[in-house]
Formats: sequence, structure tokens, C-alpha cells
Amino acid sequence: MWTNARLRSGLLALLLTLPLPALAADYVEQPYFKDKVSKGEMPPVSDRVPQAPFVSEQANGDYGGDIVTLVARARDIRYISTFAYSRLVGYDRNLELKPDILEKVGDEDDRVFTFTIREGHRWSDGHPFTAEDFRYYWEDIAQNKELSPAGVPEFMMVDGKPAKFEVLDEHTVRYTFDKPNPRFLPQLAGPVDPGIYRPAHYLKQFHAKYADKAKLDEVAKGQKLKSWAALHNRLDDMKEHTNPDEPVLQAWRVTNRAPANRFIFERNPYYHRVDGHGHQLPYVDRIIMDVSSSGLFAAKANAGEVDLLFRGIAMSDIPVLKQGEKAHDYTTLLWPYARGSELALFPDLNAKDPVWRALNRDIRYRRALSLAIDRKTLNNVFLFGLGIEGNNTVMEQSPLSFPGLRTLNATYDPAEASRLLDEIGLTKRNSAGTRLLPDGREMEIIVETDGEASHIIDALTLIGEFWREIGVRLFVKPQERTVLRNRAFAGLTNMVAGQGFDNAVPTAIMPPTEYAPMRQDNYAWPQWGQHVETKGKNGEAVDIPEAQRLLELYKIWMNTGNRGVQQNAWTEMLRNHAENQWTIGTVAGALQPIVVRNNLKGLPQKALYSWEPTAMIGIYRVDEMYWNKAALKEARK
Repeated sequence: MWTNARLRSGLLALLLTLPLPALAADYVEQPYFKDKVSKGEMPPVSDRVPQAPFVSEQANGDYGGDIVTLVARARDIRYISTFAYSRLVGYDRNLELKPDILEKVGDEDDRVFTFTIREGHRWSDGHPFTAEDFRYYWEDIAQNKELSPAGVPEFMMVDGKPAKFEVLDEHTVRYTFDKPNPRFLPQLAGPVDPGIYRPAHYLKQFHAKYADKAKLDEVAKGQKLKSWAALHNRLDDMKEHTNPDEPVLQAWRVTNRAPANRFIFERNPYYHRVDGHGHQLPYVDRIIMDVSSSGLFAAKANAGEVDLLFRGIAMSDIPVLKQGEKAHDYTTLLWPYARGSELALFPDLNAKDPVWRALNRDIRYRRALSLAIDRKTLNNVFLFGLGIEGNNTVMEQSPLSFPGLRTLNATYDPAEASRLLDEIGLTKRNSAGTRLLPDGREMEIIVETDGEASHIIDALTLIGEFWREIGVRLFVKPQERTVLRNRAFAGLTNMVAGQGFDNAVPTAIMPPTEYAPMRQDNYAWPQWGQHVETKGKNGEAVDIPEAQRLLELYKIWMNTGNRGVQQNAWTEMLRNHAENQWTIGTVAGALQPIVVRNNLKGLPQKALYSWEPTAMIGIYRVDEMYWNKAALKEARK
């Protein structure tokens, strides 16, 4: 259950209760572990699940089988941490936060968080999962300068001051902040688990506080590492899954190391979720990841070589994927991608070039470029006419959406665009009709992009044709992502093209960090973001009132536990973006293909796909997927 002591009067307590767990006597042993249980090598399932497990309300499947999927490189196996999606607290399909690994969460005004661990919960090696695992992370990792030079994670701090951490008993821990920290729980539910707990019993043997430092340093040296801390950090790798020896709490654990062309994830015998019929999840025994060139993903899916595939394929692959469905017994699900815009343009408000800087900061200029884009043609060419035309903003499925967000300053009106540019004073043109900048240079906008998505380059070429009509030339400059980011951080870009907001279906409880000038990796205001991230040491202070208001609204959201106040802050921020065109959106709503073998059940036919908050397909529970003919399914050799 989830306890929420939240405030209007400070005395309100809301209690939401999860279904009662199945009786131990009703648990059904998994065929995968029956031999080990009968030989006494492993306890029965009734002793492997917590006393009060997480009970799925929807799951009703059969045990057995493997799921074969693809990764482009060995390092990409880490994405199983996202799409397998087990969290201390996590989003359900309605994007509501619920306890998951934890049994209960007490929340007092977004300031005091009390976590109750499920009694009897164990790591994948059978060792108890307790408060010691939280203490070890907080005291021995996060606050150890050798292991964590940056210190405590930012989301566990308010006004530069970390939480007060307490162990109340073996199954209860508490985090107390001096002021509200409403981003704390949403961060724990994110697509990347921040991992504020660790398997202390395993990692202590590599920590200088608990083991012989000299011996650890010697072991580190033998592995060409600088110190015991580097050794500890290499072995402490729950997110990357490079260390099969490290215990996990996730549904599957990796069994082999790189280098390899195939990685096998085996079911966790001590996983905390069960269905209402006494079956411990997951239903599927193994996830098998084959390493393959990303350019071959669609072809391999078309040839029937995968059971489940979503990452690494895109809307442009749909025709090829559809062709192979009947012959190879799979279905291509098409889920709308919940992204602010498939292609957004980011005028750099912090550009070093004074002429471009002044233009980028002129709202008339940003509106003119937006109004000059024929989004309907873009939609027809790149999204088969199925996309959503307009600004880079939230989707209608978000409870924060309201009329006008998509369309304000985002219709096709080249005449008004030309008028705005004339009003700015850009009336002089050369013999070819290209406008001239105030310093006499031709108005040639160099739009830089990382070049990793070919459709972005193609779309920019088309936008260049639209802008030519209003006397503006566009040149595309693709480059490697790291180079692009470094140029943007240094203020050397004039405009960047990329994907829009990651989270286009936010709710009021989700932090509006993406929508405020506080992150260096936002190409519209990298210097502002750097200034906020470094607490004023680097970058530039925000100096446009409308952008300063975004920071003020973020602070309003941060300093309250009142959901109504938070929703109002969100609403004003979204309106601010639509009115100011900080980024220029084009079309959203691409369809994400998801290839699923026909006998593999559990995913909905239609759902939203995104990095955040759905963790790709994570909130739809891959551990609840099952083969309806599992006995006939064998792993590919």
C-alpha cells in the first residue's frame, strides 16, 4: 500500500491498498526451477517471494520459453533495465505512481519519505534485501569521495543540502528534506533507475572500509585499474549488466560477459512480483539478446529471427516489417511515439555571434521561421500524413494539455512570416532574393544536427525549400553527436535540429525540468543551463524575462506538495513555450513499430511509446508477457 500524507491542512492522509497477496499454499512452482527445488539446491517458491509480494492485477499467463531480441552493440544490453522496469516506485499504465519493489511509501508533504521494504524480499542470490542495502549506498557510496566524486545525486538534495537519511528498522528507511522535494519519487520511477540501494553483502568485499585496501588495490592493478574505488565501480554495475556476479532485484539477470555475440538473461528466482493465481513472475524464462548491425534489424525481423523488437527500428521500417508478417508469424504493432516533436529546431539564444544571437532572441524572428514551415507537406512526406502538425509540446493524451498549444504560431502563413522579417528590418536582399543580415552577410542559417537520423536531414532539406520562399537560406551541417554538443555548449552554433521534448505526456507530479532553462543539453539555451547546473560558476545567467519566468515557475513547482499549484505552474510553462517559440516544432506522433511473435502475448494492441515516462514498453510489464504455446517454444541456438 501507498501512504500519502499530503497537505491542504497538513492532516490529510490518503491510503491506497494493493490487492492482497496470494496465499503461500497456492503458489505454483516454476518448471524452470523444479529440479533445483527437488534436489534441495533452492527453496520452494513460497519461500522465495516476499511475505507480501507485489500482486499483478492483470497478469494471467503460462510459464516457459525464451524471448529473442536484438541489440546493436554489447553495451546496449543495459536497456533491459529500462524496459523490464522494476523500480522502488513506478508508473502504472495510467501514469500513476505506485509502490513496486517497496511495500509502502509514506509521503508527508513531499518532504518526509518513509520506505517500507517487503519482508522476506531477497536479492537474486537469495540474500535478504534490507535497510542495510539503502544505508550502504547512502553512506558508503554516495558520500564516499573516491567512489562518487560528484557527491550525493542532485535529486536527493534541496537548495544544495542533502536529505537526512535514517534507518528506522531492518525493513524501514526514511529520507527527510528541509523543504519539499516533489521530484524525488518521479526520479525513482524514471526510465533510468538511479539505484539508491545496492547489494551491500556483495559489494562490501570490494570496499576499502570493509576489506583490506592494499589487497584491493593489488587486485585493481591486476585488472589495469587505478584503485580499489575503480574496481568497486566496475563491479557495481546493476545498470549496465556487465557483471553477472552482482545480485539484482530485476526480473532477469545476465549470465555471461562481454565480449559475446549473444547475451542470456535468466529469470530471477527471488523476484518480488506474482500474479493472482500464485504464479511468480516473470512468465518467460530467458531474454536472449543477439548482437547485430542496427542496419539489419528490420531485415532480421522481416525474416522471423526475433520474437520481440522495438528499439532500433522506426516508422520508415514499417513497410518492410509488414511484408514479412504472414510468412514469419509475427505482428507489427504501431504505437504512437509520445515525443514533443519528431523534428524540432533550436535557435541558440546563447550564440556567440552577436548578429545571430540578436536574431535568435527576437520573438518575431522565431515566429517567422515557424510560420514559414509547411507542416502538412512534411507530415505527408515523412509520417504518411499520420502525424500531428504544430509546436513542440505535450500530446493531447497528457492531462496537462489544453487547446491551442499545438497551433499557436505554428500554422503555414509565409506572407505573415515575410511581414515579420520585414518588421525586424531584414528588408535588403541580394540578386538571388536572399535577405541580408544587418552586417551585410547573406541570411544563411546553418542548422547543425548529429546526423544519426537520416529523416531529420531529409526534413531539413525540405524546410530549406519553404524558407527560400521568404528569402532565407538553410544549410544542413551533420556531425558526430559529441562534437555537436561541445560546439553548442561553447556557443558556436546558431541553430540545431533534433528531436523535441522526451516527455510529451507529463502529469502534474512529473518535474518540468525539460521545459525550464536549467539543462546544458538543451540546444536552445546551453549556456543558461550550464549556469544553473554549475550554480553560477559557468555559463550565462538567464537574461530574458520570459525565460526567467520559466525558472520561477519551476521553483514554484519544486517548493510545494500541492498538486493544484503544480498543475498551474505546468500550465503557465506550456503556454509560455507556445507563445515564445523557444523551440520550433514541426510534426509529432510518429508510429513506433513493435514486432511481436504471434504466440507471444501480453502487450496491448495500442499504447503510447516513449523514453519517459513509459520507459519504452516498460510500464506495460514485459515480465507479464507469456507464450500461449510455451511447451513448443525453444531457444534458438
